[in-house]
Amino acid sequence: MNTIKQKFFALAGWKSGSVFHHFSAFVLVLSVSLLSACNTPKQDPTRPQAWLKPGTLVTLPAPGITPAINQQQLLTASLKGKTQSLMVLLNADDQKVMLAGLSPLGIRLFRLTYDKSGVKTEQSITLPEMPPASQVLADIMLSHWPVSAWQPQLPKGWTLKDIGATRELRDDTNALIETISYVTRDGRRLPVSIQHHRFGYLIAIQNLDGQP
Repeated sequence: MNTIKQKFFALAGWKSGSVFHHFSAFVLVLSVSLLSACNTPKQDPTRPQAWLKPGTLVTLPAPGITPAINQQQLLTASLKGKTQSLMVLLNADDQKVMLAGLSPLGIRLFRLTYDKSGVKTEQSITLPEMPPASQVLADIMLSHWPVSAWQPQLPKGWTLKDIGATRELRDDTNALIETISYVTRDGRRLPVSIQHHRFGYLIAIQNLDGQP
């Protein structure tokens, strides 16, 4: 495991000029919990799982959401003073979630679909340490899906609550695991930042097209 952690921090310290390192570092920031486990448990392909914190898995809610979401976003992830950026095209409706990741130059890096049959990923660039797509989905769904969809999926004693302009995920000891901040636009709450207190990353979300 020490070797894996060394590789992670090496990627987090990428130098400009490499699309591979831009995307590798960003995805690894989102999925740093994978470094806490030597083996990922076998997953049901129709209901993917993700790590909430080291040693704690959750099955993601069903993919459907209403009203539909169509957004173009710039995600900037910060970890230990380093920042990585990724453009995301997010489309979700009552049947599926579609997510495309682009480099800052607009080069498509991956496309991901989650529907009733499970998660499907198309990669334009091969990443040797690509984590499960469900790890990328987890933060997106935690920020957009209603609490009522998440609460039945959480481990016993865990809570997800909306408190004013924030959403808090707490474990069974009431420790704060994740904080999501929102703004209200045209009557809808839009996530603007995701902070994971256990994994140490902060993701700033900028809506690029101005659409809710």
